[in-house]
Amino acid sequence: MTVGEDDAHPVVTEGHGGVALIRLNRPRQLNVLDPALARALVIALDAAAKDPQVRAVVLGGAGRSFCAGGDLGVFHRDLAGAPAAAAGLIDLFHTALRLIATMPKPVIAAAHGPVAGGGLSLAVACDFVVAAEDATFLSAYTKLGTSPDGGLTWSLTRLIGQRRALDMILANTRIDAATALAWGLVSSVVPATGLEASAVELAKGFEQASPGATAAVKRLVAAAAGQSYEAQLDAEMASFIDRSGTADFREGITAFVERRPARFPG
Repeated sequence: MTVGEDDAHPVVTEGHGGVALIRLNRPRQLNVLDPALARALVIALDAAAKDPQVRAVVLGGAGRSFCAGGDLGVFHRDLAGAPAAAAGLIDLFHTALRLIATMPKPVIAAAHGPVAGGGLSLAVACDFVVAAEDATFLSAYTKLGTSPDGGLTWSLTRLIGQRRALDMILANTRIDAATALAWGLVSSVVPATGLEASAVELAKGFEQASPGATAAVKRLVAAAAGQSYEAQLDAEMASFIDRSGTADFREGITAFVERRPARFPG
């Protein structure tokens, strides 16, 4: 997690082959979200989504934290104007989250240090979460007299169940990386010193994958919780039939028969 804060660049992007590493870059403020960072994150995610050379995205944070939530100074400077400030910031934040959800590529959060509030929402919105051993996860919203944003009530309930979601959101229970792994909140736990490298290594596994199949799986899994079993069977059938008419499918079948790795174009 390189510390290189630059007020003009609250988000920086690095290329690692077919992987875009997008790093929140306000380390002195623990990468808390303000309008400038949220706007820059939207731009970076949109660029990664549209770049055909990018097969996967890693989202990380510079310094001691992935993201410790929203910048409360935005509200404290004008408490009477907090509703308008909240509307503007949350609109940007939710735009970023929608880009993650609809991006036809895997998005992997590399989470370390205190991950709180909006940072927790951001991490669990990703398709995978690789957590450092030093990571802790805390909602903290009700301590501020408010309810969550960033889809947290949806994501946590879906990932860990209603009772544990209430434990984290309503009781503000802080959990460590090991507990997050046991609860299914994160995908893996790695040493802090190798966090970004581990996340990039996971992301590189998608460089040779079929982009169309990857996008289809993301759509199907996202829809599954809100559909009946019968509806999901129909959706899977329709997707499989659609994919079977593509060049990727023809290459995958041919590669299997020829006992060689498939070569899927970008």
